[in-house]
Amino acid sequence: MGYTGEQVPPISLGTTGGWTYDLANGYCCSGTLGALVSIGGVQHILSNNHVLEGDTVTGGNGRIAQTGDPIIQPGLVDVGCASYDAQTVGTLVKKNSLNLSNTDCAIAKVTPGKVRTDGNILGIGIISKGTVGASLYQKVKKSGRTTGTTHGTITGLNATVKVTYTKECAGAIWYKTFTGQIVISNPSYTFLNSGDSGSLMVEDIATYPRSIGLLFAGNSSQAFANPIGPVLSFLGATMVGH
Repeated sequence: MGYTGEQVPPISLGTTGGWTYDLANGYCCSGTLGALVSIGGVQHILSNNHVLEGDTVTGGNGRIAQTGDPIIQPGLVDVGCASYDAQTVGTLVKKNSLNLSNTDCAIAKVTPGKVRTDGNILGIGIISKGTVGASLYQKVKKSGRTTGTTHGTITGLNATVKVTYTKECAGAIWYKTFTGQIVISNPSYTFLNSGDSGSLMVEDIATYPRSIGLLFAGNSSQAFANPIGPVLSFLGATMVGH
């Protein structure tokens, strides 16, 4: 069961969301608003670059993603591509992680009152503010738009992954190769599927799990996550939690 519905604010994370203008070429796109982070004491929503700021050409909608653009919940895919049926929960702070780092991350400054301040994630609860490195055969979980709360096992570390991206929703394709990535078992897309991008991966424990990685890609056998350390380092952020 996915997390595709509109929430009454303040919202929990691990939910459908995205860039309000992510509509081009007759399609709309969205992903998952993954978790809450703090940057200089200011709370931000953490997701993927390709979810919040992936539109890099004027192309089909006449615009590219810019700092200050509204970030909405639900994402466009879950409101029939009509942004007026969604609520603004944050504003984009453009970071260009796909060009400037070995991560696929993005942030939106929280709109006051729209997001729970404790970092609660649907199906997981309040996480730890601590992080932990990935280890082989570690049990993990995530909450995302499409598959909801799912459980998996880390099957690889330090992987090199070539990922296909588009320059806008349904736009021209380009590729990026990442190194040092975490691999998670994903049989028949049961752990991570399209629309789950941006989900936070945490330890599979009941109370205050620590963050391990930021999920950003997958296929029918494996899912891939950026280790959380480089993500937070690139953003100058810390996790919000217990």
